[in-house]
Amino acid sequence: MAGSCPPGLAAAVANAGGLGGMGALMTSPEGISEWVAEFRSQSNGPFQLNRWIPQSTPARNPASEKRMRDFLAKWGPPVPAEVGDVRFPDFEQQCEAFLAAEPFVVSSIMGLFPAAFVRRLKDRGIAWFACVTTLAEALEAERAGADAAVAQGHEAGGHRGSFDQAAAERQGIGLMALLSRLSDKLSIPIIATGGIGDGRGVAAALTLGASAVQIGTAFLRCPEAKTNAAWAGALAELEP
Repeated sequence: MAGSCPPGLAAAVANAGGLGGMGALMTSPEGISEWVAEFRSQSNGPFQLNRWIPQSTPARNPASEKRMRDFLAKWGPPVPAEVGDVRFPDFEQQCEAFLAAEPFVVSSIMGLFPAAFVRRLKDRGIAWFACVTTLAEALEAERAGADAAVAQGHEAGGHRGSFDQAAAERQGIGLMALLSRLSDKLSIPIIATGGIGDGRGVAAALTLGASAVQIGTAFLRCPEAKTNAAWAGALAELEP
């Protein structure tokens, strides 16, 4: 969860027997190295580093951007025009930082890593977990060499990891239906994610063919996540 995954949270998960994680989308290569060093100062457990796969740069529409800034200004401070110029850190440099960190897992979402990078991961014994939202995506990931498929249902609390952003809305598949479909077709392990926040969800996912589960939103209420108290409190007792 980019921006909500301090090393202390990942270390607590790893120390409890899980796989800690970092969403590195917005983090510089230097920041990735610092995160890893802090994690390792608190835990000897495993961790994963995650990155969105870049897609084509969207076309800019100044008039549309101005309407959005004007709308947002009604609910908070004025939004400067230059916010639209923000760019994520360099993808290739982040990949180099991933390799240097030597995590247990490197994971992808919204696409697949380039074949050359996948080969370098495997040469170093680093597993690759690929987030998928459909059977077609899962089969593509398996063919590309993914060591596991992270099956994300539309119950996910944040963004969905569709390979094609334009198709995401019409391909909203519930996690339980997705798990059943993937477990019949894949030979690689499946990790279930999306709407799982307690033991009942874990049990259901394992029953339907998952080898493990990945939890996101539920961890935002943990003190180690350092989530603003008002935001953390708003996550309690939400309706589905």
